[in-house]
Amino acid sequence: MMAEMTDREFNWDDTITKDSQDFILLPEGDYDFTVESYERARHPGSEKLPPCNKAIVKIRIDTEEGPAFINHNLFLYSKTEGMLSAFFAGIGLKKKGEPLKMNWNQVPGRHGRCSVSVHTWTGKDGKERKGNNIKRFYPCEDDASAAGKYRSGDF
Repeated sequence: MMAEMTDREFNWDDTITKDSQDFILLPEGDYDFTVESYERARHPGSEKLPPCNKAIVKIRIDTEEGPAFINHNLFLYSKTEGMLSAFFAGIGLKKKGEPLKMNWNQVPGRHGRCSVSVHTWTGKDGKERKGNNIKRFYPCEDDASAAGKYRSGDF
């Protein structure tokens, strides 16, 4: 059985074989997702939030056309604590009403369900563009062993 290739750095003269992935714009709706990875970053500050740490969570949604990816920012700031709680509840790591020490190493590979929206903006070149945002994460059942399963009526 052939071993699956793992991520690795390329040498300058390596041969590459994969084609580029086409961008998939999802229609608005509810989707199952997998957390691919996360990256620690810094928010420089804006009108709404002062400078703070942020996690850029890479969400994968599998479709018939292939995987769609959404980068979702989670700001580590008290004003957005509810959004952090919703994310961790959505991947089965936080129970309602209980405190949670965020353990980011447990995040990759977790599954959940979310509501996706389409947002439109004008690029620097003046052209209209569209992309996806996550509007909300749906909570998993309270039983941590049931991560990835949902209660009826949650979505």
